Amino acid sequence: MAEKPKTSGGNDGKEKRRKESILDLSKYLEKQIRVKFAGGREAAGILKGYDALLNLVLDNTVEYLRDVDEPFKLAEETRSLGLVVCRGTALVLICPQDGMESIPNPFITQDA
Repeated sequence: MAEKPKTSGGNDGKEKRRKESILDLSKYLEKQIRVKFAGGREAAGILKGYDALLNLVLDNTVEYLRDVDEPFKLAEETRSLGLVVCRGTALVLICPQDGMESIPNPFITQDA
């Protein structure tokens, strides 16, 4: 039997594998999701698309503004952003909006 000649492709005959995302966001397409970004911004919108780098396309997006006096607390104010592209490298959290609820911070002593 004749051996296959080696090619100088740099992969030593190994098949090149396509990188796949860890998250399967396909089940959240056309559904409301909430995202948190590095730096503290938060937004929610309808997931229209995404890629392997977790860049997201959100429609009807609303940004939740921070309280001026307490930067770690969300204010009641929001602003409408419309159609946005969220860069995957800036994302910290992606979660479905359905079933999401705010809980008190267990690390802060609660005033009774």
